[in-house]
Amino acid sequence: MLQVALTWLLAGSPNLLLIPGTSSTAHLAENCGAAELTLTEEAKAALDALAG
Repeated sequence: MLQVALTWLLAGSPNLLLIPGTSSTAHLAENCGAAELTLTEEAKAALDALAG
């Protein structure tokens, strides 16, 4: 789920710089996995609606 949130934030603006917290190498690997995800337009719209 964290990867989806990071992917959604990155999709919101090309000028956005995310600095997620990382307390372990496993957490770092999970964060990096967000770069491999692609949200559909429907998923992005649903997340946008949830964010208000």
